[in-house]
Amino acid sequence: MKLLNYIILCIALSTTLVANDQNDQIEESIVKIFTVSKIPNYNTPWNSSIKRSHASGAIIDGNRILTNAHVVANETFIEVKRYGDTKRYEARVEFISHQADLALLSVDDADFFKGVKSLQFDGLPTIQQKVTVYGFPRGGHSLSVSTGVVSRIEHTRYAHSKEMFMSIQIDAAINPGSSGGPAISDGKIVGVVMQQIRKSQNIGYLVPIEVIKHFLDDVKDKRYDGFPHLGITTEMMESKTLRNVHQMEKKISGVLVIDMSERSPAFGMLKRGDVLLSIDGNKIENDGTVEFRHHQFTSFKYYFDKKQIGDTIVLGLLRDGKEREVKVVLNHVADDHLLVNTVAYDVEPKYFIYGGYVFSPLSRNLLMKSSATLLELRELAGEWATDEREEVVILLKVLPSEINRGDHRFSLWTVDKINSKKYKDFNEFLEIIKNFKGEYLILEDKEGVMIAIDRREAEEIEETILKRYSIKESQRL
Repeated sequence: MKLLNYIILCIALSTTLVANDQNDQIEESIVKIFTVSKIPNYNTPWNSSIKRSHASGAIIDGNRILTNAHVVANETFIEVKRYGDTKRYEARVEFISHQADLALLSVDDADFFKGVKSLQFDGLPTIQQKVTVYGFPRGGHSLSVSTGVVSRIEHTRYAHSKEMFMSIQIDAAINPGSSGGPAISDGKIVGVVMQQIRKSQNIGYLVPIEVIKHFLDDVKDKRYDGFPHLGITTEMMESKTLRNVHQMEKKISGVLVIDMSERSPAFGMLKRGDVLLSIDGNKIENDGTVEFRHHQFTSFKYYFDKKQIGDTIVLGLLRDGKEREVKVVLNHVADDHLLVNTVAYDVEPKYFIYGGYVFSPLSRNLLMKSSATLLELRELAGEWATDEREEVVILLKVLPSEINRGDHRFSLWTVDKINSKKYKDFNEFLEIIKNFKGEYLILEDKEGVMIAIDRREAEEIEETILKRYSIKESQRL
């Protein structure tokens, strides 16, 4: 009996030592990230602010640090420090996906990685699976470790990109500074800490392994392409009457194609009024979901997100009561289809000042920051781009002067025509202004409201306007 107890004790001690050794290896792979960022102001695009922040990351294969894109967005300087070390090392962004809120950092000084064991990846966790989150949240300087369980897996809107991707909901404590840290289960990464629901009780979200691996596979060729976008709008088919209209038998389900970008790779193969039934043989439910595990459903976008740019996908559809299949090559991202591009980072806002009139392309960044944005502008953000119209130009504001008196009230005003001519994008809009040699430049919205600018007066007052509002020449286009 004593021998048996001794053996049990030895096994327990051995298990504890192995667990402690594994925990030490994990902790030594956790990184604190210090970022200095230049944050642009889309309401006054010649201005910006400096922000300092810290977050978390993990060392993975290839001497790389995996973290969130929002941790290093708009960065001007990055430093990293390993757990258990006091020295900071300068780092740089190697690849970044603002869509999926993921980034890979590299450190040129090889000393940073000495003695560290890279963390490995596991698969998609199951509901109620235990996970441990590592990071450096606010409220202290040392490593924080918190434990919780997976409570939900489905598509949600990523706060950084405002796009929908699969995410993992957990009940472990997540706070500012935890972003980018790994969520570990059985010694392997199952997700990257992404965001939390404010004013909630321990509801946090992870970027799941499937999205992480898509990103890592994408950049294997040393270039980031992004997630493919089909360029269609669909409607659920839960209405019995609507199903009857489209000749859908009880045994089949799907979603109705109601709109499509002219640039969609499916343009000409799919039509408005088609019912999309399946993706690569995976059935689409009437509520727009697919079963990715037994009794677990998420957006049918899941099967597009698994593909890389250039991959082929097979779409099953119903047209005029008959089923058929089409093959589509996924060769576009969302910005190829949208009239107003997705949220932008790591770029300066575009703007042009002419006689105190400030022009800018309509951007989602501006829509996010402008609480008083007109409904018309938000509707434009939902439209498809065409070969004739790729961007919307707005009169952002008017910097008051004696030559633009009477127009000071104009702001966030859509320019539909310039000198009675439509324009393709912001660059063409600028070319029209720069090449104009006439007397009056006429701007017009779609309702016919006009603004007239005296070309000679606008050119003469240019330096005065820039000086008056402390705008440097080099800051404008």
